[in-house]
Amino acid sequence: MSIVVDASVALKWILDEPDSVAASELRNEELIAPASWLIEAANALWRRNRIGDISLAHARALLSELAEAPVASAAIAPVLPTALNLAMRLRHPVYDCLYLALAIAGETHVVTADRGFAAAVANHPELAGRVRLLGS
Repeated sequence: MSIVVDASVALKWILDEPDSVAASELRNEELIAPASWLIEAANALWRRNRIGDISLAHARALLSELAEAPVASAAIAPVLPTALNLAMRLRHPVYDCLYLALAIAGETHVVTADRGFAAAVANHPELAGRVRLLGS
């Protein structure tokens, strides 16, 4: 069974953050994410560069490392309608709901470090267990 991981988890593979060890342990699993996960990760690296945490060269190197991560990238188009419906129902951004839609389609769950996303889904019992907070 595949596990859906989001960009917040993948970033912990390359950045020294809380729960990095728990995130690294997931690399032994069969992982999948919407193809947009690398865009989200690149955006987070851009933000880190903007605030002076990392250089542009370091951001590029980290992105290259992520591109080699053991994550199968899934097409977005097949799950986008479901993601939009979930976003409306959860009142949460579509880009996060893409992960959830992919998990539903694959009859699995998402692992995230995004507490807001996990909380938004936790308020909907019919989605119980579909989004799990990293380290919990």
